[in-house]
Amino acid sequence: MGLFDSVVSAVSQQVQQQGGLSQMVGELLANNGELGGLNGLVEKFNQAGLGEVVQSWIGKGENQAISADQLSKVLGSDVLTSAAGKFGLDASQLSGQLSALLPGLVDQLTPNGTTPEGGVGNAGDLMGMLGGLLQRR
Repeated sequence: MGLFDSVVSAVSQQVQQQGGLSQMVGELLANNGELGGLNGLVEKFNQAGLGEVVQSWIGKGENQAISADQLSKVLGSDVLTSAAGKFGLDASQLSGQLSALLPGLVDQLTPNGTTPEGGVGNAGDLMGMLGGLLQRR
């Protein structure tokens, strides 16, 4: 089992006990989510001066790492606090877990090296897709 698989497994077990990993990520990345979908997430990274990081996840090369602090800067405390509260976590726990998880998930959601033109779908669509990805891990 690779590092990504180990991280997904560990995070998945912890968060599933508190409401479900796919639901949490789905709410963040869905077209109808707080961030405005994957394209909204990319824009947030660009605004925070970390566009090259998210582009490495989308592109076909190696995924750059992101720290919990950098991700907190990108997403903002309001988004993190809101999402974390729904699952009984604090914002720093959530940003730590997402910083380990998002690079691989965004990479999996963009297999052709570009963001899908219509985004990755709404929360229900994305939750089904994420559930399938996580079950393969």
